[in-house]
Amino acid sequence: MSSNLSAIELLNMGDQGRKRPFLNEYWPYILGGFFGIGTGVMINFGTKRPLMSGIQKHILGVVGWTAVLTYVTNKRHEYLAEKDAVLRHYIELHPEDFPIPERKKIGDIFEPWVPIR
Repeated sequence: MSSNLSAIELLNMGDQGRKRPFLNEYWPYILGGFFGIGTGVMINFGTKRPLMSGIQKHILGVVGWTAVLTYVTNKRHEYLAEKDAVLRHYIELHPEDFPIPERKKIGDIFEPWVPIR
């Protein structure tokens, strides 16, 4: 599909209706839950209390970790969007550096096979 597209066409394709995988979509919430509960458990373990006591520690841990991981995810998306914009702008300014690749057949790519016995 993308073997005959130019570099600017590849960058302009975008998501085209593709849905992000489940784990990519919800990883801040999943990891925030695990890390938050784990933080509460480790605090209780360190202070020699029952592991699930003080539910407020677990709730605050989940909220805190989820907020931090969501912030990191948003910053990552902003960074990648800016990087794509810079690449797109460079390609628009210098199209001669990015020729359209010629299509090759699989038979042209592989070297001839010689059996060794």
